Amino acid sequence: MEPDVESLPRGGFRCRLCHVTAANKPSLQDHLQGKKHQRLESLRAKRQDQELRSVFVSGFHKGTSAPELSEYFQAFGGVASVVMDKDKGVYAIVELQDQEVMEKVLAHPEHCLGGQRLRVKPREKKEFKYMPPKKQGSAHHVQLSPEKLVQALCQADDVDAQMSQLVQLFELSESERRLRHLLVTLFQEVFSEFFPGCAILPFGSSVNGFDIHGCDLDLFLDLEKTKTFQANAKEPQGAQADEGPGPDSDSEDSILSDIDLTTATVPEVLELVAAVLRKCVPGVHSVQVVHSARCPVVKFCHKDSGLLGDISINNRLALCNTRFLQLCTEADERVRPLVYALRYWAKQQALAGNPFGGGPLLNNYALTLLVLFFLQTRNPPALPTLAQLRELTGDKDQAIVDGWDCSFPQDVSQLEPSANTESLCSLLAEFFRVFGDHDFAGCVISLQEGRALPLPTFLLSEVGAKLKLGPFNVQDPFELSHNVAANVNEKIAQRFQHCCRDGAKYCRSLQYQRKSSKGKAWGLVRLFQPGVPEAGELGPEGLLITIPFMLMALSPESRQQLCQARDFRRCWFDKVCAAITFVLKDVLKCSCLGPAGEPLGQEPTEQSGGEQPRSDGRGSLAVSPAKKRPRVEVPAPEEEESVTWSCAVWHRVWMGRRRVRRQLRQLGSPQPDTEQEVGSLELEEKVSEAIIQQEGDSLRAEPLLRFTACARVGGGQEDTRTLLYFTPAPQQGPLFQDFYHFLQGFLPRMVERYVGRQ
Repeated sequence: MEPDVESLPRGGFRCRLCHVTAANKPSLQDHLQGKKHQRLESLRAKRQDQELRSVFVSGFHKGTSAPELSEYFQAFGGVASVVMDKDKGVYAIVELQDQEVMEKVLAHPEHCLGGQRLRVKPREKKEFKYMPPKKQGSAHHVQLSPEKLVQALCQADDVDAQMSQLVQLFELSESERRLRHLLVTLFQEVFSEFFPGCAILPFGSSVNGFDIHGCDLDLFLDLEKTKTFQANAKEPQGAQADEGPGPDSDSEDSILSDIDLTTATVPEVLELVAAVLRKCVPGVHSVQVVHSARCPVVKFCHKDSGLLGDISINNRLALCNTRFLQLCTEADERVRPLVYALRYWAKQQALAGNPFGGGPLLNNYALTLLVLFFLQTRNPPALPTLAQLRELTGDKDQAIVDGWDCSFPQDVSQLEPSANTESLCSLLAEFFRVFGDHDFAGCVISLQEGRALPLPTFLLSEVGAKLKLGPFNVQDPFELSHNVAANVNEKIAQRFQHCCRDGAKYCRSLQYQRKSSKGKAWGLVRLFQPGVPEAGELGPEGLLITIPFMLMALSPESRQQLCQARDFRRCWFDKVCAAITFVLKDVLKCSCLGPAGEPLGQEPTEQSGGEQPRSDGRGSLAVSPAKKRPRVEVPAPEEEESVTWSCAVWHRVWMGRRRVRRQLRQLGSPQPDTEQEVGSLELEEKVSEAIIQQEGDSLRAEPLLRFTACARVGGGQEDTRTLLYFTPAPQQGPLFQDFYHFLQGFLPRMVERYVGRQ
């Protein structure tokens, strides 16, 4: 086997010289005989030959030039080249004509130049390593190092100046903008040859005011005029003569004869666009049609600049979104710094900015809309709502796109200046305060109305039945049935709020508000430091677990009944409390007592009149919350909107559950109904029973843990969350922390299972 080739543990081969992996021997042979490997082999041989006839020289005067060194060593024979140390000029590599000359140089007892004694020794031999050349261009812009960012921000005078500096550091340079403009012009010229009358229109981050180095180039190929041209070309010659000739009607290069744009499917047109990119646009490679995207696109890469981009043909709404974001940046100069700061903060906290797309993280568009919504809801508002913008829209700006009203003024001069004078420093702190305690799952954020729409009323609307709801609901400003944050899962939504609360706490400190006189990190620098927030800090009311509104866990009938209930929050709170009781008492086998010390054993009567399921597990009784509320038509007083449990844990039922669960599945059905079986309440009860049996049935004198759990309705008037506070008994130590961290993931999941089966 070739010395440059190594076998991989899982099969295949790797060329250490070229950093290339081959799946099998034929592929490996093709690579070894290819141009790249042959070129690198030749380059390595050349470098090794140069090393054998080169010497390392030091000790000369600082400022000595390469010609002076060359002239000195030419006394021993030919000199091929002299490479000086560029940084400090204290050493040089002298490449001699051949090894014979080098032997003469090394045999000489003493070398002197300009009265200085030279130190001459053979050049150190290093392993040849191939470093791929770095491409130049906007996509390969030199990344701003964290050290340089910290240095630049610390030199600012205040937080407002730091945020403005952040924009200057991250936004596209003039050369990058010119490159993108030239590419758009090139695409326009090429595509006009094949699609007469078409238009290439950039949208997205390149032009919406929130550009950053290396952002993708998103293009929309508008074929409306091309369709008209194609339809006119099919009419009789006499009709065409009356209207005059169409653009490029005699073009031999046109490929419109191969396809009818009015009847062709999107995949067919995209394949045609991809063919034009591959064959006719210079410098474009890696062309790929992505049919599975929400909006199908053709992806490409520009070779010289390394710029990535995509072309879509049915995404006209994106043009409206882009212009709306542009209008917001023009309406208030604070918008851009605030968005840039929060985007970078979210990226540092692993909340947004997935470089590979997809996944549960917030996308930058959703985060930007959240910032705009925040500015709409300030008092006084910093930005107008879309409903207010429509009232200012003239006839020429009226627009209906794909059935959605996209009307708003295109000229920022039509907008009234905002009366809001808050500083950027204050706005950032307020953003964290507001969204650190926001009920994202229980409402829909609407930029149309500039307010959070309560789910009960929203679900009964026409749009509510179409929008995909989840733990994080941000409505697109124009396509009202689209939740731009639908991909965000419960874990990321909770982490976002934890990070916001941490941010709000930091923004109240002097380290955020004042520049350090001792050169320490301050302001945004500390805020941008990566880290996972601690979700379990013990506050005055105990450790907190938030149970969000789990709409999707309910059946369609239950959703309808819940939304039509007169007291929506109370009805949902009752369901959650019954679920918490069941999980603590029946699933985890805790001893739960009411406020007067009586065991909980009687199931409450639900407002619907239905009975809750009872458990058959050892020692399992269906139980009720500690406080039983009367059925009334109006909300109960605030102090009654809480339920308290006094609990004792006798066994380590939180440890080893995955192993025991796997054992139970192996003893039962060989192929369980995966999701439903693994996460079912019945199975989790059996897991707890098995753990208790393994520990032994001997009764302890004292429980392992004692704690109090108190459930309360969320703070806002329309808040649907249930806040569950845990207060351990004194001197519980790290054992309770382990139990609490287990409950953080387990309890909300089991509550969702419980309410979903009702």
